[in-house]
Amino acid sequence: MNTNIDGPKTPLQELLLRDVSRKEFIATLGLGALSIFGLSTIIRFLTGHHMSAGRQESQSGYGSSAYGK
Repeated sequence: MNTNIDGPKTPLQELLLRDVSRKEFIATLGLGALSIFGLSTIIRFLTGHHMSAGRQESQSGYGSSAYGK
């Protein structure tokens, strides 16, 4: 990648060319990961696709009593 590009840079190029400390890098990486996982959780909640939606509990049969669970 040529870092001596004259002219306007895209926001991604500006971000990649910026000098950051290790602490800033870890904080930015953590915030990005948290926002991705948080956003996916919010989308699942709003669309009604909860993790327990795929599970179906039987009402009768072996292990259906409170003792069997």
